[in-house]
Amino acid sequence: MTDALKRLSDEGVAIWLDDLSRKRITSGNLAELIDQQHVVGVTTNPSIFQKAISEGDGYDTQLTELAARRVTVEEAIRMITTADVRDAADILRPVFDRTDGQDGRVSIEVDPRLAHNTTATIAEAKQLAWLVDRPNTLIKIPATEAGLPAITETIGRGISVNVTLIFSLARYRAVMDAYLAGLEKAKAAGLDLSKIHSVASFFVSRVDTEIDKRLDALGTDEAKAARGKAALANARLAYEAYEEVFSSDRWAALDRAQANKQRPLWASTGVKDPAYKPTLYVDELVAPNTVNTMPEATLDATADSGRITGDTVRGTYDQARADLEAVEKLGISYDEVVQLLEDEGVEKFEGAWTDLLKSTEAELKRLAPSEG
Repeated sequence: MTDALKRLSDEGVAIWLDDLSRKRITSGNLAELIDQQHVVGVTTNPSIFQKAISEGDGYDTQLTELAARRVTVEEAIRMITTADVRDAADILRPVFDRTDGQDGRVSIEVDPRLAHNTTATIAEAKQLAWLVDRPNTLIKIPATEAGLPAITETIGRGISVNVTLIFSLARYRAVMDAYLAGLEKAKAAGLDLSKIHSVASFFVSRVDTEIDKRLDALGTDEAKAARGKAALANARLAYEAYEEVFSSDRWAALDRAQANKQRPLWASTGVKDPAYKPTLYVDELVAPNTVNTMPEATLDATADSGRITGDTVRGTYDQARADLEAVEKLGISYDEVVQLLEDEGVEKFEGAWTDLLKSTEAELKRLAPSEG
């Protein structure tokens, strides 16, 4: 069952699970995935928490206690989500120790409503790191314009970061620059750079979803031939940029100070189009020192039918450029698509957070003790 997953790991791809719930923790399922499916990390986002808390009764005991204390709904959400992340981090701690801090990580996101507020994002990142209080946590900061200086400042304080919602190659380069600037600040402050880690979450499937929709509207033979190629091309060119930045003189100076490379993380790797193989964004994005964070359905599909044939990224850059140029020639603007996806990504997480606030508030009211 796990041969494909083992081969993926052996090729230098860290397998992270893009899901977390209290049931997954308490049932032993997360520990089982670590033991049997080569899972070495977990990512979360507001949508994942909203789904977890709204389903089942796994949170009733804690919600009842929070209701008795009459905490605010924002405080309740932070207590619930950080408890899950803390427990997951403890389960993953042996992996963290075994990999010298590279894997065994659990990510938790700053309030998405702060995505365009640099100062508030920095403060929230610091607070989340303090609340979870585990060395194997990554604080997720979105790669918005306001997020970039927040990444630098948070890294500069020695807090490890998962940069999320990256869609464009230009923004990805800005993210890597923000990371290096943060490491330089941390070095100047005398911090141990070997303890600071980061991943850059480059979103994949949503690029195909948006571009394919536009190609379908064109309906020409050229448009049909371009379907399903843009997302892989975009991600592969991101890896080319990663190779360039982390072989630069600027990086070399940080490398001598024992800094860690910011690994590319392939996010949104669940296939949305049933016409595509379920493992498309796994099989075709195999490269050393990367992370692939998968929903469980993609993890299972990879275990069952993944075709891991070695590196499928390096050596593809010219074709990747040609694939993106083909889309541009058809009148589809790359810059417009990636900006739209970033805006929609922030809006979706804000919407999930709002739904989480509403459902948690309703539960707190239901479970609140009667007056007197």
